[in-house]
Amino acid sequence: MTDLTRLTTISDLRNLARRRVPKMFYDYVDSGSWSESTLRANTSDFESIKFRQRVAVDISNRNTSVDIFGVSSKMPCAIAPVGLLGMQHADGEIIASKVAEDFGIPFTLSTMSICSIEDVARHARVPFWFQLYVMKDHSFSRKLIDRAKAAGCSALMLTVDLQILGQRHKDIKNGLSTPPRLTVKNILNLMEHPKWCLNMLKTPRKSFRNIVGHVDGISDISKLSAWVSEQFDPKLSWGDVARIRDWWGGKFIIKGIMEPEDASEAIKIGADAIVVSNHGGRQLDETTSSISMLPSIVSEVGGKVSVWMDGGIRSGQDILKAIALGAENTLVGRSFCYGIGAHGTEGGKKALNILHQELDMTMALCGHRDIRKVDRSILKF
Repeated sequence: MTDLTRLTTISDLRNLARRRVPKMFYDYVDSGSWSESTLRANTSDFESIKFRQRVAVDISNRNTSVDIFGVSSKMPCAIAPVGLLGMQHADGEIIASKVAEDFGIPFTLSTMSICSIEDVARHARVPFWFQLYVMKDHSFSRKLIDRAKAAGCSALMLTVDLQILGQRHKDIKNGLSTPPRLTVKNILNLMEHPKWCLNMLKTPRKSFRNIVGHVDGISDISKLSAWVSEQFDPKLSWGDVARIRDWWGGKFIIKGIMEPEDASEAIKIGADAIVVSNHGGRQLDETTSSISMLPSIVSEVGGKVSVWMDGGIRSGQDILKAIALGAENTLVGRSFCYGIGAHGTEGGKKALNILHQELDMTMALCGHRDIRKVDRSILKF
C-alpha cells in the first residue's frame, strides 16, 4: 500500500504512474510529438519566470477562488480534456469528474474518452464541460453536441489544433490501441501491471464509448481504429467554428490558440473564452511554448474575451505565473492524469491538493492573499 502522504510533488505522482500504468498508455499521456522540443519548452519556459518575494505584509485569510462562467471555482484551474483517461485507470473519466466536482473545479470530458458522455453524466452531481473534435462526418459532430446538451453539459470546448494528427513516435512504436492488442509484447507488459488489469476486468468501459454504437458500421476495434485515424477534418475553417458555436448555443470555449491573429478571429466568432495551447506539445513540434505566447495574446484581445492557458503546468507555482501574466484560468492535463494513473480517486485528489497548496503558499510568499488581485508585479523581469 502506497503512503500518499509521502508523495509531495506532481513529479512523485508521475513516477508512481509510470510504474502502475501499462507502457503504451503511460507514454500516451507523458510524451509529445516528433523531437518533443515543444513539450520540453512548455515546462522549461515556466522555470525561467521568477517571483518577487515580499515580506512584512498581511497574508492571512487567503482566497484562491475565482468565478468561471458565473460558477465559483476553488482555484483558477479546470481539468483539461484528456483522451484515453479511462486507460490510465479503470473508469478514469468517471473518477476524474467526481474528484474535480468534490474539489470544486470544472472537469472537461474529451471526445476521445473511454467513458461516454452518458457514463459520466450518470455519476455527476454538477454539470461538466464537453470537448469536441471536429470530424469529417459533421452529422456525427452535431450528434455529439446534442448528446452533450442532453447530458446537461454547461460549456463546449472546441479544439481547433488537431486537423491532422501530429506524429507521436512513442505511440507508433508502442502500437497504441484501446483496448491493447494481445501481442506477445503487450501481454508481457500487462503481466507487469496486475492491479491495473484486475481493475480493467471489472469495467465494460475499454474503448471509445462516445463513438462505438453511435457511428454506423463501427462495431469492432479494427474498424474503429481506421475510422478515428481518418476522421479529423483537415478542412476546418472559421466558418465551421461559427456553425458549431450556433449548434451549441451556450458557453463556447476555443482551445488551441497560439497566435494573436487567431485570437482576433476567435473574438469575431463570439467565443466566451480562448485557451492559449499547443496541445501539450503533441501537435506542432519546434514551436513556442504556451506560456511564452500568453502575454502577447492577452495584449491583442484587450479584455474582449476571457484568455485561459494550457500546457506545461506541473505545479501551483506555474498556475500562479500564468495568472500573473494575464490568464483568467488555466487547464491541467498531465499533472492530474499522473494522479489518476498513480492511485485512482486518491491520486487525483492528491494531485489537486498539491497544486492548490503550492498556489496558495506561493501567492502568500509573494505578498498577496487574493488570487484576483495578482498581476505582473509579483514577477521579476
